Amino acid sequence: MSETITAPALTAKDFATDQEVRWCPGCGDYSILAQVQKVMPTLGIPRENIVIISGIGCSSRFPYYMNTYGMHSIHGRATAVASGLKSSRPELSVWVVTGDGDSLSIGGNHTIHLLRRNIDLNILLFNNQIYGLTKGQYSPTSEANKVTKSSPMGSIDHPFNPAALAMGADATFVGRTMDRDPKHLQAMLLRANGHRGASFLEIYQNCNIFNDGAFEIFTEKGTKSQETLFLEQGQPLLFGANKEKGIRLNGFQPEVVTLGEGFSADDCWIHDEKDMYKAQVLTRIFDDPRIEGHLPRPFGVFYETSRPTYEVQMQEQIDEAMKRKPADLDKLLRGNEVWTIS
Repeated sequence: MSETITAPALTAKDFATDQEVRWCPGCGDYSILAQVQKVMPTLGIPRENIVIISGIGCSSRFPYYMNTYGMHSIHGRATAVASGLKSSRPELSVWVVTGDGDSLSIGGNHTIHLLRRNIDLNILLFNNQIYGLTKGQYSPTSEANKVTKSSPMGSIDHPFNPAALAMGADATFVGRTMDRDPKHLQAMLLRANGHRGASFLEIYQNCNIFNDGAFEIFTEKGTKSQETLFLEQGQPLLFGANKEKGIRLNGFQPEVVTLGEGFSADDCWIHDEKDMYKAQVLTRIFDDPRIEGHLPRPFGVFYETSRPTYEVQMQEQIDEAMKRKPADLDKLLRGNEVWTIS
């Protein structure tokens, strides 16, 4: 008589390793690690089918702390390594953990090509607007005039907007969350995992040593309700302690209105994750010089669409090529000019 053995349910502890977590005390990476470890058991994926791939930077220590397969690769190339792995082993759940410097500077080219190819994996971009591992140089997302060790008179570089960059690369999933909102972060990790195709999730992460408080206005209780806009599919864009404010579109120009003062929730912009054009506006809400007045920063899913994934199309093409012209590798290698050395 056979007996069915059911594997015990996994917990967050099952995804933690015996390695000492070596980030600075108070670093936002601790929160992100904790939320990833909490979410992983709920995905129903065996640990041996999960792979974490990182590049170089503080965030890139992630694979050491996750009890899954993983690889600490080279600077800027995590997306390239992950692309190759997913293409050859499409059954795996592949996660790229990277920073704003790693993925948008030396790795910028690889990032945009992964997104346009729509390889079915998840990019978690930890954005702290600074180079933390190398001790505080300005990064591709640092604000203009940022005074750092490498820019003592202030950076003259115009910063990247990661979400807008992902939209420009035709990413099929673009979202934003933050380290200090665990529930929202968990929800966004689940959304990213559930998407079939390349998911791009920007995570605001505080570097309390070299760029402390960069996102404090969005995370502190006294300012969060007025400064953050949480996107919900099919719902009006409302914010404020009592949802007393909203955003409407005046043409393609977003503007803040106060409900009850000539406007109601029905007058506000209804969020649609499938609308590419409005998603472009949402990603630019805080850096478009044409927008007058102060607007809150959006968090949530900006855009999601469906498109065939690269690895599936690649396998279909290989299968079709084999059907059209079956290959004999031995015959191919021997060719017409083969001789025997005795």
